[in-house]
Amino acid sequence: MILTVGLTGGLASGKSTVARTFAALGAFAIDADHVVAHLYRPGEAGYEALVREYGREILRPNGEIDRVKLADIAFATPAEAQRLNALIHPLVIAEERRMIDAEAERFPGRDRIIVNEATLLLESGGRGRYDRIVVVDAPPEVQVERAVARGMSRDDAVRRIARQMPRQERLRFADYVIDNGGDARAGEVAAHRVFDALRRDLAEKKKNQKPETRNQNERG
Repeated sequence: MILTVGLTGGLASGKSTVARTFAALGAFAIDADHVVAHLYRPGEAGYEALVREYGREILRPNGEIDRVKLADIAFATPAEAQRLNALIHPLVIAEERRMIDAEAERFPGRDRIIVNEATLLLESGGRGRYDRIVVVDAPPEVQVERAVARGMSRDDAVRRIARQMPRQERLRFADYVIDNGGDARAGEVAAHRVFDALRRDLAEKKKNQKPETRNQNERG
């Protein structure tokens, strides 16, 4: 039995830290940024789509996608961000689905929690693709300070946050919220608490499964 979990939050909210905690507790974690990086490699579907849409000026001299140039285009206006997302999101969703299916087939009789970490998970219609949605939350001022500490300019951080789903709207989609606006220890405790709840959800999903389907899954 598989419980699929969409893990999201705003810029520098601490999603990756929570994803690592979930993985340490036994989840299979998918990082949407890594999926995108794979799709951007020469020869992959994302690379071909981007070059068709934006031309070769988005490439580095070695032929790879220049993600800084691409981001400058994509975050310039809401319309440009939508243009990029419309190109890439369907490819990312398809690859994530393939990874989930492959993991389920790899251990057909094993109960698993599969977590997909993605910043724009809700913006791309993710609410309907997952059993549960977990939102990692931090106040905007904390997000900005963390992003600046990582090397992003303050203006760029503010601009990117403004392009994302508003905080209160994101929270309305959540089945569980992890408050990560304080110290690291408090965030870790909250993540453990939510993972315990996800384990209970997995057990409940298995209990409610039709007997004939459960028997088929156990036989593999």
